[in-house]
Amino acid sequence: MPSPFPGMDPFLEHPDFFPDLHGRFHVFLSEALQRLLPASYFAVIGERLWVETSARYIEPDASVLYDDSTVAESSVAIGSALRTPTRPLVFETTHDEHREPYVEIRTRLAEGGERIVTAIELLSLSNKAPGRRGRELYLEKQGEILGSQVHLVEIDLLRDGEHTTPMSLERLRRKAGPFDYHVSVHRFDQRGRFFIYPWRLADPLPVIGIPLLPDDGEVSLDLQAVLNRCYETGPYPRRVIYDPDRIVPPLTAQQTEWVQRLLEPPS
Repeated sequence: MPSPFPGMDPFLEHPDFFPDLHGRFHVFLSEALQRLLPASYFAVIGERLWVETSARYIEPDASVLYDDSTVAESSVAIGSALRTPTRPLVFETTHDEHREPYVEIRTRLAEGGERIVTAIELLSLSNKAPGRRGRELYLEKQGEILGSQVHLVEIDLLRDGEHTTPMSLERLRRKAGPFDYHVSVHRFDQRGRFFIYPWRLADPLPVIGIPLLPDDGEVSLDLQAVLNRCYETGPYPRRVIYDPDRIVPPLTAQQTEWVQRLLEPPS
């Protein structure tokens, strides 16, 4: 079943749905690239792994901490005063393991081994969340790639969260005007120059240039075709309740009206 939207489906930005789309997108992105790449290139899916530690407060359970029947026995006499043990605050730490895929375009070397030519990232919710370990790791990797002999392609299909691609959001908006999503491409052979593809919610995803080694040019990748494949093979038509009030993050009033018109059943 095709998506009801001509471009990005804003319902899929919801935290309940985007992680599934994120994983699925890399599979079909790799599939699309495999058909486009010259014979000496190939696409592989890699994975980042990290653990986030968090603590939650637990209401102290008196029956566990202290047996009231023994309080008198355990009381401590100081001078003439009798003091019972102080009940501490109780916290429990949890360790959550996170995995995040990405795509690399590689080529074989004549002397053996492989060379990473292009790194392609679809930004995740954690990549754009302030203070999260996933964002810290992503920005570290982003900085490493920008200073290396590897091209970097970053795809942002999330309206919410911190701006994460290298070119400042203010400068982008001055040149591009309002936009909801964008792709940033940095070529290692044109260091410091960024190729930006911005678009609005009502527009289809663009066809972008994926750079290869300088002598081999680039291949044209249709991002809308990749998204369509994700939607048609995914659970979204059965899982998503297409009520505009459920869109997270919320849309502008004008966008909400557009969505409502788009979702109206044909008369």
